[in-house]
Amino acid sequence: MSGILEGKRILITGVLMESSIAFHTARLAQEQGAEIILTAWPRPSLTERVARKLPKPVKVLELDVSNPEHLDRLADQVREVLPTLDGIVHSIGFAPQDALGGNFLDTPWESVATAMNVSAYSLKSLTTALLPLMQDGGSVVGLTFDAQFAWPQYDWMGPAKAALESTNRYLARYLGPRDIRCNLVSAGPIGSMAAKSIPGFTELADTWNQRSPLKWDLSDPEPAGRAIVALLSEWFPKTTGEIVHVDGGLHAIGA
Repeated sequence: MSGILEGKRILITGVLMESSIAFHTARLAQEQGAEIILTAWPRPSLTERVARKLPKPVKVLELDVSNPEHLDRLADQVREVLPTLDGIVHSIGFAPQDALGGNFLDTPWESVATAMNVSAYSLKSLTTALLPLMQDGGSVVGLTFDAQFAWPQYDWMGPAKAALESTNRYLARYLGPRDIRCNLVSAGPIGSMAAKSIPGFTELADTWNQRSPLKWDLSDPEPAGRAIVALLSEWFPKTTGEIVHVDGGLHAIGA
């Protein structure tokens, strides 16, 4: 029996560690029949090393989404490996340390601008850079951390994620006529490299131990990876502009 991504060609960003959601998305995508290509920054060699643990060999491209030169050459670089794309996975987020950890009121604009560019605007810039390879439609899936709330220590990554969620809706609006679906997965906390860079992450994650209806496992990125793969597939043919929560149900629970 063929997988739900059989024949699909997918570009995946953000594979930094075996514990990341992006890595498990890449593994599941290959297991479900997709051909994939990875991008990495700032250390492609790290991603190449981690990628050896995937079921099949994969090409890794250097990509800084805040660098216009990198974006301008991206489609041509991908085309050397895969002639077209059916999907894009945006698993990119970054904020300088002075934009996190309770420093919200004192964070300078330069740091806020970096967080917004890398974590939100890049969804648009990455997608438009790859549009020449998506002439037959496709699916764009990004990762968010529920921006409905002001989380402790998360600070300017919160507004950046809110901007990401709004960007996703506008991409859905403008790319719908091209038959390109744009959705986000709002995952609960995972003990990834990105999470560990957030001061007070342990205290933030403990919220899930107290309030999540379904038992949450910080060490298990696979549920979020499965949701991404499902959204990349044809099983959600008319879903766009959506945020699918994979957080154990915490988003639905009050005090």
